[in-house]
Amino acid sequence: MINIGKKFPNDFLWGGATAANQIEGGFDEGNKGLNIADVLPGGKERLKFLKEPGFKFEINKSKYNYPNHQAIDFYHRYKEDIKLFAEMGFKVFRMSIAWSRIFPNGTELEPNEEGLAFYDRVFDELHKHGIEPVVTISHYEMPLNLVENYGGWKSRKVVPLFERYASTVISRYKKKVKYWMTFNEINSALHFPIMSMGFSVQEGENKYQSVFQAFHHQFVASSLAVKACREIIPEAKIGCMLLHAPVYSYDSNPENVLYALQEERIFNYFCGDVQVRGEYPAYARRFLKEHFVDLNIEDGDSELIKEYTVDYIGLSYYMSQTQKKDKEGHDVASGNLLEGVKNPFLEASDWGWEIDPIGLRIGLNRLYDRYQVPLFVVENGLGAYDKVDDDGSINDDYRIEYLRSHIEAMAEAYDDGVDLMGYTSWGCIDLVSASTGEMSKRYGFIYVDKHDDGSGTLDRKKKKSFYWFQKVIKSNGEKL
Repeated sequence: MINIGKKFPNDFLWGGATAANQIEGGFDEGNKGLNIADVLPGGKERLKFLKEPGFKFEINKSKYNYPNHQAIDFYHRYKEDIKLFAEMGFKVFRMSIAWSRIFPNGTELEPNEEGLAFYDRVFDELHKHGIEPVVTISHYEMPLNLVENYGGWKSRKVVPLFERYASTVISRYKKKVKYWMTFNEINSALHFPIMSMGFSVQEGENKYQSVFQAFHHQFVASSLAVKACREIIPEAKIGCMLLHAPVYSYDSNPENVLYALQEERIFNYFCGDVQVRGEYPAYARRFLKEHFVDLNIEDGDSELIKEYTVDYIGLSYYMSQTQKKDKEGHDVASGNLLEGVKNPFLEASDWGWEIDPIGLRIGLNRLYDRYQVPLFVVENGLGAYDKVDDDGSINDDYRIEYLRSHIEAMAEAYDDGVDLMGYTSWGCIDLVSASTGEMSKRYGFIYVDKHDDGSGTLDRKKKKSFYWFQKVIKSNGEKL
């Protein structure tokens, strides 16, 4: 362990992060309806469905494997997993509620009691071990009925359906959950709208018209969720959640610097500007005009968005981006479904995601300079191939080094004056990768015996990083 001589706030929220569709399984149990994740196949075929038009929302088990159907079976094993989280010393556990577990088709007038009762049991188990849940209301699991029959978030009709869902879970769990987030990685839809918005862009369709109209519907829905939370649980905190990847210019050529600025504004800041500042930013007018976007903004929308802004920003951080206006002749760096040019100063993970801990410090400073609200790093981790040694041990020193360097960068950002709420490492237990549907892309402190072909016992095993993170939490980040 390394003593870095820095401490985080005494109330700093250490823990781990997951999503319902990537850990729960039980996809057809408890009256749950199908959601978008249930029809995404596993393996690298998933990438083409996330990015290419014409994806058919169907289950074809003769052709594809669907790892999310069982995932790691948290639905049945949550007590075992929560006990392990408690052993590590988690103060919080970031998770999501599956919308289609509560409203199977998204359109019901009354919620599914079996689904509500499941999360009651999970929250009770967490509190039994002194762990506070941090709940994302919508995390890549939109009910399939709303995808097929409404066109996902392109339809304004989805807004009141989400409001009913959000109000239902906030009311039900008002005594059990005090940290909420509305939409996971809301800005990710600029690159892959299928998971967060429930549609793929078709041939000939103006991508920007569809995506930005859907953004507007989500902004309205997010503000309605904030309104419900303020009225039902005034003492709770509710935030937005952004995929943050700081953008660097490839060099000091002013054209590339300007290009990087424009990329940074639209990808990293647009959604935050609306949800935190409460209005569309000035630069967006030109962007929307140049991309032939004509937003339908109904009476009262702007006032609602202005009044009900979020309390904090949750963010995921995995990598930075390096951008050049003319990419011809340059190697492409592709990770987390984002693309830029390769940064010659950075190494990359097994999946090509560039590793840049200083980028986390840069990103946190940029966000706090801009918004002056608390920041919560709710996703950060390394997807890697893990090997079980002959003696059963899993020596994932590469993960420890990755996390250590990012926590050090976070500590520096705190010393810079950034208001940090907490840190929840992504995939604290191995889970199904969202981007590739693989189990072999492992993030966890806890190994799950499940493989890409669906085989495995689902047994849990502690990795070396389990014990390392246990000491990090116990020392409040002072010993790394």
